[in-house]
Amino acid sequence: MEELKTKIAKPKLGKPKRFQVLLLNDDYTTMEFVVAVLMRFFSKDEEAANAIMIKIHVDGEGVCGTYSHDIANTKVTQVTDFARNNEQPLMCVLRELSD
Repeated sequence: MEELKTKIAKPKLGKPKRFQVLLLNDDYTTMEFVVAVLMRFFSKDEEAANAIMIKIHVDGEGVCGTYSHDIANTKVTQVTDFARNNEQPLMCVLRELSD
């Protein structure tokens, strides 16, 4: 009897996509609140948080961190909920990094 050879298909796994979490500038959210968000949700020290806050103020947006989709999405939700609960209009968004 002839032995059947079976080939097991191996899925090709690529690197998972990465997403930047950004805060956007607005005319109402206080700089102190932005620094507090960066320290609380992105584990930035005060110096790094202030530098990102200034970048947001000057450039209109600033990168808080780069994560997998699930973690980035969770960060956006946490920041948005925290901002709304504190009556701040701060916007937090995702941006997919291109390969």
